[in-house]
Amino acid sequence: MLIVMDTLATASQVQVVCAEITAMGLTPHPMPGAQRTAIGITGNKSAVDASRLEQMPGVARVIQVTAPYKLVSREFHEQDTLVDVSGIKVGGDRFVIMAGPCAVESAEQIDSIAASLRESGAHILRGGAFKPRTSPYSFQGLGESGLRLLADAGKRYNFPVVTEAIDNETLDLVAHYADLVQIGARNMQNYSLLRHAGRCGKPVLLKRGMAATLEELLMAAEYIVNEGNPNVILCERGVRTFADHTRNTLDLSAIPFVQRTSHLPIIADPSHGTGRRDKVIPLSCASVAVGADGLMVEVHPHPDSALSDGPQSLFPEQFRDLVKRVSAIAGVVGRHLN
Repeated sequence: MLIVMDTLATASQVQVVCAEITAMGLTPHPMPGAQRTAIGITGNKSAVDASRLEQMPGVARVIQVTAPYKLVSREFHEQDTLVDVSGIKVGGDRFVIMAGPCAVESAEQIDSIAASLRESGAHILRGGAFKPRTSPYSFQGLGESGLRLLADAGKRYNFPVVTEAIDNETLDLVAHYADLVQIGARNMQNYSLLRHAGRCGKPVLLKRGMAATLEELLMAAEYIVNEGNPNVILCERGVRTFADHTRNTLDLSAIPFVQRTSHLPIIADPSHGTGRRDKVIPLSCASVAVGADGLMVEVHPHPDSALSDGPQSLFPEQFRDLVKRVSAIAGVVGRHLN
């Protein structure tokens, strides 16, 4: 349920309405706007008695929210959410590119790629320190030393950094070093981890599970926002289908659907979405064209010797080409990369 206050409603009237909602055993979520305040309600197991609230001073109207997800729905919050990642705003008219290696491998590797990405026009540096791999014998990441190397490279080249937390034990450590905490596809429905991410004090990048519906993705985001963290960026990273010409199928139709349904920004990950280097640039261009708020792309100085996801990682010169192409298309759809 959503309560829309009158344009002339006072701060004290908003407080009284919130107190009444609390007295009903529910949770109020006041959302001040440019002209009026809205108050969302969560915690109800059944229909809320709207008449009890409709007659209160300052209340303009009460709206039933029909979506199963409340806090992340467009019904609940009409304006687009802009997520601030240490000065880089994701959403709105700016198109943001997150780039870097799948895994941090050494100080030389992450420094080399960070320097190249700074020259090419990336906005946020990515790199994995904890790697959830299909095989227990595959490279699992450098752990905290990898986080330190990533954070140091970010400071050296003036990048906010994003990296993945794979469980509750590593989340606080990741939040200490990173500007943006990533919850990966395998953990999209790890509800304990989602709640923890909602309390970590940092913006969260939530990737769609490889077999998840869009409603499930938005419900997963609801877990994070319900813990008091509204700064969530969604990511379409490809889903499993019967097709075998790519690693996954990048579902570009998800982007306009989410933007119509939710106020949260959504980016695309064509690296995992295709699993093939030659498909990353075309799908990056398509992502911009359908309205994505940004990209997450894997770039490695020597992909053929990468310890993780080499076949889908771009060479630095390919990334420079990607930025040029994406920038041209962004201008056509009313976006900019600066």
